[in-house]
Amino acid sequence: MDILALLPQFGGLLWTILAFIAALSVIVAVHEYGHYIVGRWAGIHAEVFSLGFGPVLFSRVDKHGTRWQFALLPFGGYVKFLGDANAASGKDDETMSQIAAEDPKRLRRTMHGAPLWARAATVAAGPAFNFIMSIIVFAAILMFRGVPSDPLVVGEIRDLPQGAYELREGDEIIAVANRPAPSLEDGVAWSDFSDNLPLEKLLSYTVMRDGREITVDGPYLYPPHVTSVAPRSAAMDVEIRPGDVITSVDGVPIFAFAQLREAVEGSNGRALLVEVWRDGQTLEFALAPKRVDEPQADGGFATQWRIGIAGNMAFEAATERAGLGESLLGGLAQTWRIIESSISGLWHMVTGAISSCNLSGPIGIAEASGAMASQGAQSFIWFIAVLSTAVGLLNLFPVPALDGGHLVFYAYEAVVGRPPSDMALRVLMAIGITMILSLMVFAITNDIFCP
Repeated sequence: MDILALLPQFGGLLWTILAFIAALSVIVAVHEYGHYIVGRWAGIHAEVFSLGFGPVLFSRVDKHGTRWQFALLPFGGYVKFLGDANAASGKDDETMSQIAAEDPKRLRRTMHGAPLWARAATVAAGPAFNFIMSIIVFAAILMFRGVPSDPLVVGEIRDLPQGAYELREGDEIIAVANRPAPSLEDGVAWSDFSDNLPLEKLLSYTVMRDGREITVDGPYLYPPHVTSVAPRSAAMDVEIRPGDVITSVDGVPIFAFAQLREAVEGSNGRALLVEVWRDGQTLEFALAPKRVDEPQADGGFATQWRIGIAGNMAFEAATERAGLGESLLGGLAQTWRIIESSISGLWHMVTGAISSCNLSGPIGIAEASGAMASQGAQSFIWFIAVLSTAVGLLNLFPVPALDGGHLVFYAYEAVVGRPPSDMALRVLMAIGITMILSLMVFAITNDIFCP
């Protein structure tokens, strides 16, 4: 049983905050552990590993002399290496000169006194662990879900208002409406195949059942069934849920997801009255589609009106077990797609090709955390993996005060033979912090004022 699904739908403010803290804590813990463990392997001593800031609630010191602690404010965390500024006071516990005078060998165990390779590896490990976590999570979910069987076999048939059909679980799909079913090996998407089917409420399915080829009636291949709801979308605003079936738009009956998409895209943002079938009851919702910038296969973006739901076939596809190698490759591909779309999205925002409202701040991320957690544990874990990739990528940007900025400083040191001067570092760090705070203010403004 999915414990998260038992909680109130979409939760309240407290549920949203708790989901956000849980997601952030996992991502920060993984990021900081990357810094810690690689630093330890490279001979750099970590004095403190903290989840959260402020007053310490619980702590213990391990055999390596590192104090592990939980602090009161759970919005972040840090690793304090030997000789670093004290995270609470902002002052060095010991200066490099003091450490060198007392024990020159101990200087090697500080972040500042370690070789360049050790410092660079330690800094790069935080984002790297975020990416590794995402790959592992995506791969684990793929292994848990499995991959669709080829040829396609009917799994569980979705609950639709039309009632029972002749199509049954276990049927192997040979053709739909006399059109041969595509093979996954051919690379033809079933959604593309569906676009060429006749727009009819009932379709004939040629299936293999119990060793015999027969023809049976079944629902339209892609009905307007809600399989997922996007955070901060028009559908989520009115509490449309996964499992709902949209049966009419502005009084016009529909039975295909393509009909719903056409009505939404043609609305020009006008509020639509949709009729929803849910657990045998009919409900009505008025919702106004929102403009959404969607990434395209060519790397660009297309702006469309959307209500924020995703659909799928009228039945679950039966699955086969995914191997470890296949799952890891799938996890790697998914992580890379997120990186590519994030970079492309930022570039298009900078150039003005898409709206800057696509950039969310902590409020938007918190709302998305609560929304995804309310849709079940698997959706929430998937969201954490997506966010982990985004955090890893953000930290690699060449901005002073971020990991990427430190790596730029190390690259300069490798080329020139010495690190930047203390004065240059102070100025660059101040600029970097100003940039980060400005971006934060801008993102929070988006959270508040963007539709």
